[in-house]
Amino acid sequence: MEFTTEPFEMPDFPPHAVTARRIVDEAGLDVEVGPFGTLAVGDAETVLAVVDRLFRETFEVGATRISVQVTAVPDAEDAR
Repeated sequence: MEFTTEPFEMPDFPPHAVTARRIVDEAGLDVEVGPFGTLAVGDAETVLAVVDRLFRETFEVGATRISVQVTAVPDAEDAR
C-alpha cells in the first residue's frame, strides 16, 4: 500500500505522520518513504489491518485527509 496523511505543509513532522509511521513499523511492514507518500509492503491480512488503524489513529491526532492506494499481487506459490 502507499499512503499520505495531510496536512503536510508544516515545519516539523506532525503527530499524524509520526503515528502513521509507528503503525506500519509496529506491523512489521517493509517501509520506504518517498517524496509523495510512504510505501508499506506486507501480506494482505496485515496490510488491511494497518489501513484500518491508519485511518482511526491518524485522524485522532490531527490528520485532515488520508490518501491510500492498495495494490495486491499474488504470491508466486499462490499463482500456480
